[in-house]
Amino acid sequence: MSSSPSSDYEPMFTRPGEASVAPRHLIPPQGSLPATARQIVEDETILDGNARLNLATFVSTWMDDDAKQVYTSSFDKNMIDKDEYPQTAAIEDNCWHMLANLWNAPDASGAIGTSTVGSSEACMLGGLAFKRRWQQARRAAGKDTSTPNLVMSSAVQVCWEKFCNYFDVEPRYVPISEEHKTLDGHDLATYVDENTIGVVAIMGVTYTGMYEPVAAIAAALDEIQKDTGLDIPIHVDGASGAMIAPFLQPDLVWDFRLERVHSISTSGHKYGLVYPGLGWVVWREEKWLPEDLVFKVSYLGGEMPTFALNFSRPGAQVLLQYYLFLRLGFEGYRAVQQESQDVAKYLSAGIAGLDAFELWNDGSDIPVFAWRLKDGHTKNWTLYHLQDRLRMRGWLVPAYPMPADLEQITVQRIVVRNGLSMDLAADLLDAITAEVAHLDALTAPMPSDHPDSAFHH
Repeated sequence: MSSSPSSDYEPMFTRPGEASVAPRHLIPPQGSLPATARQIVEDETILDGNARLNLATFVSTWMDDDAKQVYTSSFDKNMIDKDEYPQTAAIEDNCWHMLANLWNAPDASGAIGTSTVGSSEACMLGGLAFKRRWQQARRAAGKDTSTPNLVMSSAVQVCWEKFCNYFDVEPRYVPISEEHKTLDGHDLATYVDENTIGVVAIMGVTYTGMYEPVAAIAAALDEIQKDTGLDIPIHVDGASGAMIAPFLQPDLVWDFRLERVHSISTSGHKYGLVYPGLGWVVWREEKWLPEDLVFKVSYLGGEMPTFALNFSRPGAQVLLQYYLFLRLGFEGYRAVQQESQDVAKYLSAGIAGLDAFELWNDGSDIPVFAWRLKDGHTKNWTLYHLQDRLRMRGWLVPAYPMPADLEQITVQRIVVRNGLSMDLAADLLDAITAEVAHLDALTAPMPSDHPDSAFHH
């Protein structure tokens, strides 16, 4: 006997779709009620972790209710369609000019910038500008252009490895060490040469949250230029720190105040405080973005310039960034970032107070810090075991090896973002304290099933 057609009057979880296993790899032959499809999606995603308790990610996991209204009212805007949405295009222009001023461009009206899907795309655009300018200069001098290289720390985010792989650039990694915890200009002359298209400086290393001293890197490159004549520019990967330093460390010189800094990128969806899907890149002066990288395209009745790896992409996140600039202002951003740093330093002080650990850094740069087990503290457990114990309580606090030449050191890291309140932080510190006590009470070693970290940068 065939079942009757599904209706809204049937009890939940007895309707077709809810009373069966949803297809995994094939589109179902028939549709279902909207409520049924929504219920299946919601049921499957409740298995995900709580985003607010994810202390591995730098990406925003909370926005206020008014921001959500801005978001839902602009889901359908396509950022690339500037002819159809000219005001959204104007708002994008407003935002990167605001960032050019925030980052102390000598003349923001003479700068150039764009939004991107994230800071990885922004980094690749900065790298492409470096490569193209280098190629043009080499060709003009009648020199070979086949072997460009890019110099960076061994602790760079994977997007720079991708850039070098995708765009045929040799990566030259300057190793970090216990003595030189970041790229700081030390021994830089041994890594750069006439084929170096630029140097990447990181404001907020993803492994630890530490700033690389951009002014020291620039000074080292100044000395190299005096000795060799090589004029090598800097791109600042400010995925996190470019939206922290202007508010919390305004006297720190890292940005366009340094003439050698040609471009800066950041993630609007990290400490820009916007939901996922937004990055920014700004060039100090328009001349540093080669004109032949900018396309004039005809689209939906108009002609527009575009410099991007993506084409159609959401306009909503750009509007969210503008909303936050208006909503918070400079002082509001300063207050939010200061609270995050206060929470980070509260947690790092609490963790430093436990006999098991020593800090790698304390969150004084961006609100991110890392720690490791003290040598000789225990042979019964590792930071991977603590990671697993915290995950059982709902907290995601990753453990992972440091980059090349320090891979024998395992650290654990906390990223404090807007939404991790001091009250929640106190609960986290209590959880860490309790789990360390549990692990310290073991009388035999825990099984070792973590040859590699499940966490990747």
